[in-house]
Amino acid sequence: MPAALSVAAPEAATRPAPETPRPAPRPRRKPCLLGDAPRPGNSCRGGGGRMNVQPLVPLALPRGRPLRCELCGGPAQLRCGACRITYYCDVDHQKADWVSIHGKICQLLIPVRTSFPLFNSEKERKHGMEQLLYRKKHLVDLTHKVAQKFVFEGKHEEAIPAALHSLRFSIDTCGPDSMELVPAYLILAEASTGLGHLTQAEEYLSQAQWIVLKTSDCSNGIQSKLHRNLGLLNAAKGNFEESLYHLATDIYFASCAFGTHDISTSGGYFHMANVFFRQNKMDIADSLYTQVTDIWHAYFSRLIQVQSQTLISPAEINILSEEVEISEEPLNEAQQAEASQVLNAILDIREQAPKQQPAKTANVVHALAMLHYLILDLLKAHDLGMKAFLITKQLPNQDASEAIHRLLKLIKSKPFCAK
Repeated sequence: MPAALSVAAPEAATRPAPETPRPAPRPRRKPCLLGDAPRPGNSCRGGGGRMNVQPLVPLALPRGRPLRCELCGGPAQLRCGACRITYYCDVDHQKADWVSIHGKICQLLIPVRTSFPLFNSEKERKHGMEQLLYRKKHLVDLTHKVAQKFVFEGKHEEAIPAALHSLRFSIDTCGPDSMELVPAYLILAEASTGLGHLTQAEEYLSQAQWIVLKTSDCSNGIQSKLHRNLGLLNAAKGNFEESLYHLATDIYFASCAFGTHDISTSGGYFHMANVFFRQNKMDIADSLYTQVTDIWHAYFSRLIQVQSQTLISPAEINILSEEVEISEEPLNEAQQAEASQVLNAILDIREQAPKQQPAKTANVVHALAMLHYLILDLLKAHDLGMKAFLITKQLPNQDASEAIHRLLKLIKSKPFCAK
């Protein structure tokens, strides 16, 4: 794993945040010599597109401006041959950055990191500054979404470079102690926890907590995410009671921000269920897993209903119940990854349980079928839909099988669906 940037934890809420992240000591490994690197112009596959590697020529470097590795802050020996403005200590760190995020933002970095041209007027200069700020904010958003998606997919190692970029751009755009830095710190903490780097995770969470404590108008959404990460960290350390306290607080803040049955709140229920599962408190865990499944099931049902309404005439829409609202946003990539990770984990638990509960298993499979339908993975959606339908046909209550049958008809009505 590439060495992550280390942020010193504050000793108290009055301590100022560091201006920039500092490099952590790098793990001992075989040194990457300049002669080991690919020659100029060589490239290899990685991420999206092609990674181009160029070794640096020391005599050609500008004096008085040391070049540092994008990931660890160590002395640079290579640079990206495509943008020519991003530097690395060795090929391993370049490849890690490329696979995580650099392949997506390589060309976007050029106008951000190159010098400003000479402007002919104050109006042009102001417009140029506005464009630069817009580009940086776009990079903050893009890198954050990519890092969040990797975390939901369980790819914690890939998430860290993207999250580090998000943190740097946030510092550059908003300052070293702005609330806008907290989401990046939280992703870095969650990825570090997932990798078992608990000390590093604590440092990132300390930074996030320090910013939250000194901000009087911190949103409920941010408070929710902070306590969720504190809950995950304590669960990883085996402090289950402390973990449950923070996860309950997460659910409280998420409920205040989004509602008790929103998908943004479901993550707190899911992680709390995992803690009870590890404590062998199966009845409580089962109830919470059911709550999570019901939230996603209802959300997917609304999205499919919205899609169906767009295909019918306005006259038919007027006949529909007033309870139906065409206001649901489509799933973004991070939500898709979260739903897949959560529901597949619950399905594994349901299918491996000593005492089978077919109705609850069918509900999870049905939710997964709807998810794959919504992301246009129709073959998978059809297979899951058939699995859920066969389970429900054995149940006395046929209401669920009717809903699944309607989904199967909807899947078969789509083009390119396997017959």
